[in-house]
Amino acid sequence: MAGMRPTGRLHVGHWLGALQNFVALSDQADCFYEVADLHALTTKFESSAEIADDVREMVTDWLAAGLNPNACTIYVQSQIPEISEMYTLLSMITPVSWLERVPTYKDQINALGSEIATHGFLGYPILQTVDIAIMRGQLVPVGQDQVPHLELSREIIRRFNNTYGAVLVEPEPLLSQTPLVPGTDGRKMSKSYHNSILLADSDDETAAKVKTMFTDPEKVHKSDPGHPETCPVFFFQRIFNAGAADDIAQRCRTGKLGCVEDKADMVRHLNAALAPIRERRREIAANPATVGEVLAEGTRRAQTVAKATLADVKAAMGLA
Repeated sequence: MAGMRPTGRLHVGHWLGALQNFVALSDQADCFYEVADLHALTTKFESSAEIADDVREMVTDWLAAGLNPNACTIYVQSQIPEISEMYTLLSMITPVSWLERVPTYKDQINALGSEIATHGFLGYPILQTVDIAIMRGQLVPVGQDQVPHLELSREIIRRFNNTYGAVLVEPEPLLSQTPLVPGTDGRKMSKSYHNSILLADSDDETAAKVKTMFTDPEKVHKSDPGHPETCPVFFFQRIFNAGAADDIAQRCRTGKLGCVEDKADMVRHLNAALAPIRERRREIAANPATVGEVLAEGTRRAQTVAKATLADVKAAMGLA
């Protein structure tokens, strides 16, 4: 089981960091992929009118990137009321101190301001726990930095099972090697930093963004020795032009490759890799009903599982 907050059109970082893994796992297991629109409200409650469009754009990118709705279940969190009901039930057994110790809680309040310090923001780990437990998720694909969040979910589930009986599955992390994809300014690629290359960008838009990409500040001239290991352009060369990466690195270090030439070469390979995704995206966008049909069927399948889990939870608590 995995989920993603709808933020609209996705970027290359989402593709390399999550979507490729989603596609691979859906060929190996019974996977549930959640569009976590309730989670989006924790920071977008004042602009909630944008969320429906963000959902459509994100799912369009999911499908374009290769997720097959016949091989996995794609659903919208808010369209399954059992999730909200089970959130209420698990909130009754979760100590506030557990929520306050989440590493990102105070960090995000400091970064985004005290106005997001709502009950929903504090309680999002409980909702995250329900997302996993209600679909009886056994494995959750996470990076090493997300393991503490999953461990809290495991603690909440363990507390429920110790109190009411072994009803819920205690999930295990499925560790994935998630690359930290740099944006055009050298920081982590993020829409909030305005440094992203979108899956939906045209070839020309991608080329224009790559032209502005941060490079080694010590390599002012082509003949200056460069440091490819710290260069965002070389990061993409290693992935999308792997066969030539060693030669590119050597030419950069010895002052035989300039940044302008390197960027032009890299963007050709990047655009070539994105071409199939962009073609599928155009096909999906030409048939607006596609996304709605996928979500309706996926939500129906997911709700069947959610209803059964909630019934077991309520029975264990004596509420059935």
